[in-house]
Amino acid sequence: MNSPALSKPLLILVAGPYRSGTGDDPAKMAALHRLEAVSLPLFRKGHIPGEWLALPLGKQAGSAGVQDPIYDEFAYPVAERLLAHCDAVLRLDGASKGADQDVALAKARGLPVYYDLAEVPAADPA
Repeated sequence: MNSPALSKPLLILVAGPYRSGTGDDPAKMAALHRLEAVSLPLFRKGHIPGEWLALPLGKQAGSAGVQDPIYDEFAYPVAERLLAHCDAVLRLDGASKGADQDVALAKARGLPVYYDLAEVPAADPA
């Protein structure tokens, strides 16, 4: 179902499984590239995909990985701060406590939550 084009690009937080079901194994986490893979299609629909800001911050702060306190300092707080500026959330399927938190916060703020890339309306290219 095609929606009418939006008048402006949206900043869309991509939320989905990153750590869930991986046992924090870096190789398994790297395989969950779906969070990154939707960025290009979102951009091509005229939007700005907002995600992955916490990982470079944690790296710069000296995080050794998802199991240390430095990771926790950035992971969810960055998503919460980013959501204060986002226009919508794209929730990818799969179990994820963090993504569920993002959706709950987005809904509390009255933001639309899309559950499939096809649901996201294109932005007017003009």
